[in-house]
Amino acid sequence: MRREPRPKVGSALDDEALAKELLEAPELPEDIEFSDLDEDARRELRTLPKGLAETVGKHLVAAGGLIDSDPEAALEHAKYAKAKASRVPIVREALGLVAYHAGNWSEALSELRAVRRMTRTDDHIAIIADAERALGRPERALDLAKEADKASLSKAVQIELAIVAAGARRDLGQLDAAVVSLQGDDLKAEKRDPWSARLFYAYADNLVAAGRKDEAVQWFLNAAEADAEDETDAAERAADLANEEKDE
Repeated sequence: MRREPRPKVGSALDDEALAKELLEAPELPEDIEFSDLDEDARRELRTLPKGLAETVGKHLVAAGGLIDSDPEAALEHAKYAKAKASRVPIVREALGLVAYHAGNWSEALSELRAVRRMTRTDDHIAIIADAERALGRPERALDLAKEADKASLSKAVQIELAIVAAGARRDLGQLDAAVVSLQGDDLKAEKRDPWSARLFYAYADNLVAAGRKDEAVQWFLNAAEADAEDETDAAERAADLANEEKDE
């Protein structure tokens, strides 16, 4: 009996393309529209065929909408978008940020490093450093903070990177250095910049670690006053610390 010829084994690229085609799309919420995506993201997606751009865009919108309520579902939408448009930086950025929010540090690190290479910018350097820290590599987080060109970073990113670096120093047991590293012109109780509450909170948190609870109480209160959006638990932290001081 004549044997049927064996099918040819495809290349790794062929296999990857087939996997992308077979990937099942997560169901989109009914009210999702491509126009819900911000203009910059839509502009970047226009490098794709129109239909594909709209599909990818809708999954990015879904990922953004689910990130707080259902991070795992958001991750599925972001992964699907990447499978369809892995060469578009905004897609890799979205997956990296969703993965970070979901606590998937390795995937966040991989994606945001890719974005860094693709765009040659350090917009997410603080998140990359924080992912390194979350993976138990505080030395790498500090190296990233030292290597970053601070002048090219926005003020908000500079502050976030300083907060992450202080946390990395604390991980290494350098408690006093962590406190001192956050001191500067931005650390003034009367400041009301967009990052003031987070900076005051991080400073207070490091003061607690250094055993300086009286000062920490005051800086948690400063953070609470600067936190117009009520995004932190600074007031509660201050009250808990004050009660601890009374009980001692």
